[in-house]
Amino acid sequence: MVFVITQSCCSDAACVAVCPVNCIHPTPEERGFGTSDILHVDPQACIDCGACADACPVNAIFPADRLGPREAIFAEINADYYANNPHISSGWSDVVYPDLPRLPDGLRVAVVGTGPSGGYALRTLLNRTRAHVTVIDRLPTPGGLVRAGVAPDHPSTKDVMRTFDILYRDPKVTMATNVEVGDDVEAGQITPAELAEHFDAVFYAVGASQSRRLGIEGEDLPGSTSATDLVAWYNAVPGAPGPRIPAHGTGRAVIVGTGNVALDVARILVSPPELLARTDIADRALALLREQNIHEVVVLGRRGQESAAYTTAEYRALSVIPGVEVVVHDDADGPLPELDRPADPENRRIVFLFHTSPVRTDGDGHLETVTVRTGEREHPIAADLLVRSIGYRSAPIGGLPFDADAGYFPNVDGRVIGADGEPLPGTYVLGWAGRGSTGGIGANKLQATATVERFIDDVVNGGIVRPTSEPEAFDALLRRRKRAVVGYRGILAIDRRERENGRQQGRPRVKFTEVSDMLSAAGRRKR
Repeated sequence: MVFVITQSCCSDAACVAVCPVNCIHPTPEERGFGTSDILHVDPQACIDCGACADACPVNAIFPADRLGPREAIFAEINADYYANNPHISSGWSDVVYPDLPRLPDGLRVAVVGTGPSGGYALRTLLNRTRAHVTVIDRLPTPGGLVRAGVAPDHPSTKDVMRTFDILYRDPKVTMATNVEVGDDVEAGQITPAELAEHFDAVFYAVGASQSRRLGIEGEDLPGSTSATDLVAWYNAVPGAPGPRIPAHGTGRAVIVGTGNVALDVARILVSPPELLARTDIADRALALLREQNIHEVVVLGRRGQESAAYTTAEYRALSVIPGVEVVVHDDADGPLPELDRPADPENRRIVFLFHTSPVRTDGDGHLETVTVRTGEREHPIAADLLVRSIGYRSAPIGGLPFDADAGYFPNVDGRVIGADGEPLPGTYVLGWAGRGSTGGIGANKLQATATVERFIDDVVNGGIVRPTSEPEAFDALLRRRKRAVVGYRGILAIDRRERENGRQQGRPRVKFTEVSDMLSAAGRRKR
């Protein structure tokens, strides 16, 4: 029986490395890797060895005869990839081995950010160098986008953090979470200049945490929010603002954008609260969704369905949400659905309205109507919530060059560029922070690995400036600047407490939503 890769695939490509017949594509060397939502097993070439399933860090690979009702569609998706890409073939080509230069002893590196980009950079640093690595994150809990961005109903995708947790235990790694990088020294931040003073290299893997705006009238009306804020809110990120949704409103939300994040939000909003109660969704979100109980989500796409940004796997997975109907309107001049009245409380559905853009929002102190234009016709949609999901940008870091127009840190091949157009020695940027919000975990892995390779080249070619401070000096700086620095033992203590709270409720974990609660759980084991 052949194996099948399912929706929770993280494109880590660990499965590709162990497949004895090279039947998993696209590989990191092939076009489409990093942009494809999932990898695909060739059903004609698979020899049923199971090596891929053993290597998968997110438990996304199963024998075809063991797929559940929600995963069965992925057998077809895997096969369709090869039918639609006849140029892809299984089997082996020549193997190319990397050059392994000798590096100086005593290298010190900092990685700022603990999402996938930071994790894969750390893994490559430990595999390719003998550097001591300090891992920094502004929150006490590591995980970045995996903890704060992956939808609660995709728990297996979060299992990729187990791979990184093993790295955090390495004796050459020091964890320093609850530490923020910026230019506000009085607020306890560590400046980029101070990092450059204490480390041979600094890798910034800080993601893209800000949402782009629509630029329409009424965009700031209560009830209008960004996907960034909404996802952070239901994923329990401390300080994330929750939406103001009336308890007895229309039962409808409108999402602008057709990317995978938009579909994640749609799926979470429309799913029955009793299903979400089995996940690690934030208690604050679960309580509000139970009270409001949205039954209909309208997803707006500016162009036709053929131009939608979501991936096929993510879209087709909507069809297996229990009790949820998916409706598509893809004719700019065709009949319009009746959306100017409250949603039917007896029917849960996701409505795709293509060729449609928002024009304005209206309401008396709170969003009540979203006026949209479909083709040449304007019409109202009665709604309690408007979510914009049209792209993301990084937040600037004081003391580090930033391209405000592009929304990321200027760089060439991961090397951060200064005002003079020259690379800043030992300063690198990874993932969305360096290229914008494109590509998933697989693309970030590829780019992080390549950037670490360039750092190695810079070391060999004299392109970095060695620090003159003693190795202990940075730890002393942290103690002076930030009292509550959390190390690996504190991270483990927080994790144990969240899991224990979850066991009491029959859930994977109950996440803390306040930094103070995290620090209390870390206790004396902060470092």
